[in-house]
Amino acid sequence: MTAMRSIIPPVAGRLQQLPPYLFVQIDAMKNRLLRQGRDVIDMGVGDPDEPTPGFVLQAMVKAIKDRANHQYPSNKGLAVFREAIARWYRKRFGVTLDPAAEILPLIGSKEGIAHLPLAYVNPGDRVLCPDPCYPPYRTGTILAGGIPVSFPLFSKNQFLPDLDQLKKQARKAKLLFLNYPNNPTAAVATLGFFRDAVAFARKTKVPVCHDAAYSEIGYRGFRHPSFLQAPGAKEVGIEFHSLSKTFNMTGWRIGWVCGNKQMIAALAKVKSNIDSGVFQAIQLAGIQALRDNGGHLNRMLRIYETRMNVMVQALQKAGWPVTPPKATFYLWTPIPSSKRSQEVAADLLEKQAIVATPGVGFGRYGEGFIRFSLSIPTPRIREAARRIGRLAVWPYTTASSP
Repeated sequence: MTAMRSIIPPVAGRLQQLPPYLFVQIDAMKNRLLRQGRDVIDMGVGDPDEPTPGFVLQAMVKAIKDRANHQYPSNKGLAVFREAIARWYRKRFGVTLDPAAEILPLIGSKEGIAHLPLAYVNPGDRVLCPDPCYPPYRTGTILAGGIPVSFPLFSKNQFLPDLDQLKKQARKAKLLFLNYPNNPTAAVATLGFFRDAVAFARKTKVPVCHDAAYSEIGYRGFRHPSFLQAPGAKEVGIEFHSLSKTFNMTGWRIGWVCGNKQMIAALAKVKSNIDSGVFQAIQLAGIQALRDNGGHLNRMLRIYETRMNVMVQALQKAGWPVTPPKATFYLWTPIPSSKRSQEVAADLLEKQAIVATPGVGFGRYGEGFIRFSLSIPTPRIREAARRIGRLAVWPYTTASSP
């Protein structure tokens, strides 16, 4: 019997251009060990392990029982949610936003980041993306037919871009992505840097798209500024934000973008043709999250700081030259050897059953680093630290390394 020939065409070229999604590969390695019965500690993905706070759950239960929330939501989001975002921005950053024109709710900030290039990027257009970086800056560009142009983030510059050098790459660029506090490096920016970014945008005519998903995760009293606090920022760019990390709501998929009204309108037009907006009950629960008086966040920051201290001490004792970050729940750790980051991540997994992310997975300039996520229960962090203490027996490092 002759086999039938498939009628399914090859996938589009844009999909063939996409690199394998980093965390899919890591999951495959982890699942192999789990099938072998190994006790795997997953420090790869930044997904908070603590539950969504109870006051948010209570608001969700009430909202989900209201039949008015069971129909299609507005693409622009509930006015009351946009107003709550505006109040939060004014209280947190001293930034005034027009809820009607300068705020757009998103199905998670990742969704908006990935869709934004569809609003501005024509085939062959360039988009300036940091390296290392959160992958959707590049993949969203590729899916829109654009060309991601990487600019390096070096430790000698505190993982901030050299904006003067970046001007040379700005010709024909349509967008510039920035992200502080930074994933994966945990670097932070100053308001002075954001002022320089506004000046860069005016000079080059390249709008700034700032991802501020980790702005509330800071230690020892550190409070990160918003890009929109820089004078003139709303004239040249936008800022993405999310409830995912601040309120342990990653699975809820709720965030927003705010700032320049023209860019907000352009992204809103894309979204109106792609999705039907954020489930209204989730928006109403989001309002309750934004009303938090700081009790939930302060508790989370104490948890993360304890985990951070445990891991930093263990890594330093094992010879890794790591310093505690000011923000995020990541440790971006220089590798104390000449091994490549994928080799070290494989060693961690095979020898100690610890999942960590190789720096090169975030871009070529991430080589030489490993990212550890602290979004797992504290007892597992302590067990990971105990296992990392065994790294002294590895051939490329010792417990007494400088």
